[in-house]
Amino acid sequence: MSTLTTIRPRSLVRASGGPRYAVALAVDALGTGLLRPFLLLYGVTVLKLSAPVTGTAMTVAVVAGLLCMPAVGRWLDRGARTTVVAASMLVRALGVALLLATPVGHVWLFAAAALFLGIGNQAWPAAHAALVASVAHGRDRDAALAAGRALRNAGLGVGALIATACLAGGTTALRALAAVTGLAYLVAAAVTRSVRLPSATVTAPAEERDGGDGLDGPAPRMRALLAANVVYAFCLNVPEIALPLLLVTQLHASPVWSAAVFVANTVLVVTLQVPVTVLLSRYSRRTVLALAGVVLAASYAGFLAATSLGPGWGAPAVAAVSVLCTVGEIVYAGSATALVTALAPDRLLGRAVARFELSTGFGLAVSPAVITTLAPHGPTALWGSLAGATLLSAGAVARMPYACDMPAGAAQPRPSVK
Repeated sequence: MSTLTTIRPRSLVRASGGPRYAVALAVDALGTGLLRPFLLLYGVTVLKLSAPVTGTAMTVAVVAGLLCMPAVGRWLDRGARTTVVAASMLVRALGVALLLATPVGHVWLFAAAALFLGIGNQAWPAAHAALVASVAHGRDRDAALAAGRALRNAGLGVGALIATACLAGGTTALRALAAVTGLAYLVAAAVTRSVRLPSATVTAPAEERDGGDGLDGPAPRMRALLAANVVYAFCLNVPEIALPLLLVTQLHASPVWSAAVFVANTVLVVTLQVPVTVLLSRYSRRTVLALAGVVLAASYAGFLAATSLGPGWGAPAVAAVSVLCTVGEIVYAGSATALVTALAPDRLLGRAVARFELSTGFGLAVSPAVITTLAPHGPTALWGSLAGATLLSAGAVARMPYACDMPAGAAQPRPSVK
């Protein structure tokens, strides 16, 4: 199995799809950050819709996007890698156009706009993973996927900061942000469509076909992995939903603490995603994914302990434990998708990553309801349940008998980041 022994920016960009695709990712993420966190606010303040109606429309859009994933997987397996990525951007551009055309009070047109945005948002991760798998293999692919996540989080963070600074402009500013988002999607789609891959479906090197990526054969059964991933995905919503709920409603802390935790999470992901992924490439992806579950469960137990400190020291303790939670998220994100791409045969890679993203999307969709349902029953009900479920998921991952996922460090030098 190949190992990326030295990661330099230029080689990492090539493994991620090339300079043009990196530009497209940055533009797409920046545009997404301008609007996505404020879509509910747009519906309530610009279109004068009620919060429950707006939230319901957005939830239905997410579910509809998930239902499209099997078709996305089949499309990817026909070799349409850059086309599907560009299409996910164009679909969101259409959603923004509908959003701008929606008159005040018209819920159905807003729902249609949210639907197209939801389809694009759900399709993009699978399409991106399949595209990267077309140009990179082995641990090069793992590092490339990690770099894409870091770049996307950076773009989302910058976009959200710009949008936050512009919110003082009221409804006019929100409309302008939406227009810029639509333009960003169009530019990103055009740049992505211009990317030329070596081949629509690249054949992996012989050593990888014999024991790793691009395994020729039937699609692997990933039921345990997909079920575990639903629980793992909860960690992605902890900084945005669970921790603000804990800090504001239970510890009565200033909202500044929630903002600080969110910013710290973004900065850590951007700076550590690639180095941590490369550092852990000496171990099998399955082992690393199981380790991520243990780290996340430990952080959930830490949040439970932090609540016992009360309003005084509770908020700083939660902020400190959130760093451990972010590390678990980084380890999870760096190994989960990489494991799926390593297990799936080339001819079924699109369907495999689509199934995986379907499980991720389902976890993200149900986690707000689960978290807000458990929270009123006390910290033990919330954090104890999350910790227990995550540990069970980590155990299920550790027991998966996938022989094709071998640690790169077993026969190769330890990678380093330069």
